[in-house]
Amino acid sequence: MNDTLKTLKDVQSECCITIILNTHRTKPDNKRDPILLKNLAKEAEERLLNDYDKRFARNLVEKMNKLVDSIDHQFNLESMALFISEGFAEYVRMPIAVEDRVTIDSTFATRDIVRAIHQQEAYYVLVLSRDVVRLIEASNDKVAQEVGKPFPFDKKGLYTTDKLQMTMNQGSDNLIEEFFNRVDKAFHTVWEKNPLPVLVCTEERNLHHYLKVADKKHLVIGHLNKNRLDEKAHHIIPEAWPIVHEANIERNNQRIAELKTAVGTGKFLSDFNHIWQAIHGGRGQTLFVQRGYFQPAILNDGVIELVPLEQANQPNVVDDIIDEMIEANMLFGGDVVFLPEELLKDFQGLALVTRY
Repeated sequence: MNDTLKTLKDVQSECCITIILNTHRTKPDNKRDPILLKNLAKEAEERLLNDYDKRFARNLVEKMNKLVDSIDHQFNLESMALFISEGFAEYVRMPIAVEDRVTIDSTFATRDIVRAIHQQEAYYVLVLSRDVVRLIEASNDKVAQEVGKPFPFDKKGLYTTDKLQMTMNQGSDNLIEEFFNRVDKAFHTVWEKNPLPVLVCTEERNLHHYLKVADKKHLVIGHLNKNRLDEKAHHIIPEAWPIVHEANIERNNQRIAELKTAVGTGKFLSDFNHIWQAIHGGRGQTLFVQRGYFQPAILNDGVIELVPLEQANQPNVVDDIIDEMIEANMLFGGDVVFLPEELLKDFQGLALVTRY
């Protein structure tokens, strides 16, 4: 998903259409998904025909409808986002709940993909054994996907012809650790494209060997002490999730502690205009955002004027100024943290820790 985000961020056009909707994994609920998508596409069509040159609008509508018709809803997750412009038409499935909406702007609305990447409930489960290793991507208690190539990863080609070494504990341990070292390197080829924490699902004896050779031990946030290699992913994740959830609570508390420390040292902003100016001045370090928080606004010579949610589709209104802040802060090398409402209630849902 990181690669998709990078591609989307590079797209600028006179008209970028983003359609975001909740979907369903299973029947019969997923039979309603095409209907909702068609309704949102119809809303986008009406807005295009009202606000743009008719010929230009019809070309975009044709491209949008072609993309809509190409989607097989049997493979839906919790949500979906479609992105259409003159030279671009793609969709992504996401394992998170979203707000059904249509946005039309000069750039795509990528906030929900950023949430899917950075939200702290997203994680990997490395299902580790001494012969074969699987990798599952999950969000909360749901499977996002079973990761493919280079997984499942096996120890094909890794063996020794030294019979004495094979019978000695040290020799056996060395072979196990060499295999796990290769597994770790394979995992990092996936992690680099979509960096998420990982829970290791394996017997205790294997965990010790894996941590001994892992390059980035800090990525491991938990351990499920069972051999689950032959089980379906949707049976493993419900047991992994409570362990990950507890780790996330602790990490959320640490991030809030960082924010409170910044308040005490003066490296903290909560006013929309002050945050906007700091981000575009390259001073933004971490932007803290309440989950589900959207805010339309008018931008006038770099000054933000907030407007009610019901005016989000009005001309000259940025439908979500927080989305613009997120994108700008990431462009300048900052990061974003999404937290539950209760953790950011003292900050009205939005805060920026500055570099200086």
